[in-house]
Amino acid sequence: MLTRRTFLLGAAAGGAMISLHPYSARAAANQAHLRVLSTTDLHVHVYPYDYYADRPTDTHGLARTAAIIRDVRAESTNSILVDNGDYLQGNPMGDYIAYERGMKEGDLHPVIQAMNVLGYDCGTLGNHEFNYGVGFLDKVNAGANFPIVCANFADSLGAAPRADALHLKPYVLLDREITDGAGATHPIRIGLIGFVPPQIMQWDQKHLEGRFAARDIVAAARAWVPEMREAGADIVVALSHSGIDARPQAEFLENASYHVAGVEGVDAIVTGHSHLVFPGPKFAATPGLDPERGTLQGKPATMGGFWGSHMGLIDLMLERDGSAWRVLSSEAGTRPISERVEKTTVPLVESVDAVLEAIRPEHEATLEYVRRPVGRTAAPLHSYFALVADDPSVQIVNQAQRAYVAEMMAGTEWAGLPILSAAAPFKAGGRGGPEYYTDVAPGPVAIKNVSDLYLYPNTIRAVLIDGATVREWLEMSAGIFNEVPAGARDAALLNPAFPSYNFDVIDGVTYEIDLTQPPRYTAKGELSAPGAHRIINLMFEGKPLDESQKFVVATNNYRAGGGGNFPGCDGSTVIFVGPDTNRDVLVRYIVEKGTVNPAADGNWHFAPAGGATVLFESGPRGREHLDEVKGVAIAAAGDGQEGFALYRITL
Repeated sequence: MLTRRTFLLGAAAGGAMISLHPYSARAAANQAHLRVLSTTDLHVHVYPYDYYADRPTDTHGLARTAAIIRDVRAESTNSILVDNGDYLQGNPMGDYIAYERGMKEGDLHPVIQAMNVLGYDCGTLGNHEFNYGVGFLDKVNAGANFPIVCANFADSLGAAPRADALHLKPYVLLDREITDGAGATHPIRIGLIGFVPPQIMQWDQKHLEGRFAARDIVAAARAWVPEMREAGADIVVALSHSGIDARPQAEFLENASYHVAGVEGVDAIVTGHSHLVFPGPKFAATPGLDPERGTLQGKPATMGGFWGSHMGLIDLMLERDGSAWRVLSSEAGTRPISERVEKTTVPLVESVDAVLEAIRPEHEATLEYVRRPVGRTAAPLHSYFALVADDPSVQIVNQAQRAYVAEMMAGTEWAGLPILSAAAPFKAGGRGGPEYYTDVAPGPVAIKNVSDLYLYPNTIRAVLIDGATVREWLEMSAGIFNEVPAGARDAALLNPAFPSYNFDVIDGVTYEIDLTQPPRYTAKGELSAPGAHRIINLMFEGKPLDESQKFVVATNNYRAGGGGNFPGCDGSTVIFVGPDTNRDVLVRYIVEKGTVNPAADGNWHFAPAGGATVLFESGPRGREHLDEVKGVAIAAAGDGQEGFALYRITL
């Protein structure tokens, strides 16, 4: 049987030729080097395999990260391994376990099984841990051979954080032996505390509302860290499943890791949630944030990418002061499992067999699960140009959502109101890389293709809004585009800070987007240009849209509950909460139709801009689909960066 011992024995063998880190090499008596190894946002990516494309990949997989973990452990005299959340949802294996196999009492979830082999010391919750319900989460966590902590998710809130009825322990104190530079061992108490974005109460309202509660991250940290110190913690490491935002503190921040670092008593911070790499160039240097040294308010911090793409690493040089330890100096960084060499992804490590073998049966069962046909498509389904033109991969989602909500509205007080549908492309390149696109050829459609079309297990919702709010919704969506002066030459079209999943296309109306106007809203939903109006010629049934007309809009729980900060979407406008996931709605639609023909209907396009030309990046395989795009002429324009291809549009 493959166990943690099997892996650790391999670590000893694998580390035989690896030199010690300078902290370990130069530590004196009463000084010790402690390494904090971390993963974050694994999303069930254990195998280096893209289940949506049904092929191996070199860019992700905990089995590959395991090789780095093994080697980094061998470079130091003392280390711990932690996970920062979002581990049990995010790919078809996660859905197969949740929806097909299930979790009976005593079952081991494959991601937990793999983590047990690696010998994790602690973990915390991410927001996606709640996607399948808290009961499912509890069964998964029961199989972990390590503590999982969270200080701000509660069964109910008390008058103050320490009075909350927390669902998990807020922190854990690990009593360990640490070896100093002279080879002597000493006791050390390492405190680990975890946090999850309080927005889970919106994003998974279906599972949480009325039964659970979440507290502000920083408020929880300020309450519990002093108790950890009082309980004898020498070192406190915060596991913050939250991004990095150095703007002034506000209550219930989603990305609060910068402010967690400012809490007295915190020594180091493991961050995540944003699927970025820290330290790294994606972050701008600001007071208190050093993206080169990897510090937040002077504390070492790391964010190890996503899906096992990187291992986060914090090195602490500790000094014994009497009977306690303190941080003398620190370093922070990440270790990638692959790199781009010209146009090719090159793996830097090979998978660890012990991790692969631990979940091979679940991997093979997942392959069977995703390969099942559910229908046929008469048109190609691809998302290479989903951000610049009406797109078949978004079209079919909108068609399915509109049909479902129309059926659900029958016999209700909203029956007879016009029904629109809002959907966004999930696989549109970006941080996922040049192959991260939907691409389904005409013919059979399998579950893997449906998962490809709708990446997340969101649940269907309907909201009731007026025509004016429909316009503002589209204005927010149009913020993904940069302002393009009339007649400009090869201007950059897309704002990289605006995520593709917030680019909603609303089906059931027609409209144009005037890029010569500045964005009306920022990527965070803030009104930035009140006088700007990018959405023009907005029509419903061939006539100018009546802004007082009421519309039912089909969408998902994330958007309807406030995700993305869209006008009219704060939870208060929801009139229908569906029992089905949007993905199930899509599968049912394809099954019922047998053969679907989701060719884009071209209900939106860019307004003329004096012959201006714009450039954008997409996948190289998009060149094969240029003739299929409606409403805009797209031309290949050479090579982009990091394996992407460049395309040009004349406006």
